[in-house]
Amino acid sequence: MRFSLVFLACAVLVACSPTAESPAAQAAPRAPGGFPMPDRPIAGIVAPEWSSGPDRDAADESGQLIRGLEIGPGMHVADIGAGSGYHTLRLSPAVGPTGVVYAEDIVEAYISGLRREAQRRGLQNVRIVVGTPDDPKLPAKAIDRAVLVHMYHEVENPYALLWNLASALKPGGRVGVIDLDRGPASHGMAPAMLKCEFEAVGYRQISSAPMAGGVGYLAIFEAPKVRPKPLDIKACKAG
Repeated sequence: MRFSLVFLACAVLVACSPTAESPAAQAAPRAPGGFPMPDRPIAGIVAPEWSSGPDRDAADESGQLIRGLEIGPGMHVADIGAGSGYHTLRLSPAVGPTGVVYAEDIVEAYISGLRREAQRRGLQNVRIVVGTPDDPKLPAKAIDRAVLVHMYHEVENPYALLWNLASALKPGGRVGVIDLDRGPASHGMAPAMLKCEFEAVGYRQISSAPMAGGVGYLAIFEAPKVRPKPLDIKACKAG
């Protein structure tokens, strides 16, 4: 009888022990603000540009992006992770003098050179924005189109970034992502994981297709009509 009581007492202690698994202990880790952390690797930022200009020029990467997102005169476009400005400098003539291109990056040293180049070319419609890893710091409800080119796999907290980006998009605004169909550790993003993470924040995928010239795929999403609360967002599971 004494053995049974001791066994029962130990079982209760183990069940109540801080080391025992519980729903709280099993909960996915959350970043500041309540956003889930991604359940996949995050690539490091290695350079202000993805690859050499001539390769991308030959594939007409910017042209494919502009046509795919139907970017035209007068639009306000955000180049998220603009880096050295490869796309910013090509988006500027596409939106024209009545449009605006917000060249955003979290590394000010990268876009300081872009600022000088835009001034040298006399591009009056380029605005330089220094964001943070989880917030592009764009004006509210001002953006018709946003582009994230060969950089989404480097975003530390994609759910927070997409949530904050949504507040800058106009109703019906669209986001275009160019990436390579491979894992983040190899500086790419599987299209299915990209779709899952965008949809977790309320975006709707419009299309996803390989681009000509071997520069990756282009996925296009529509802005959320309603943003979920950060604590309601569930991280997508890596397959």
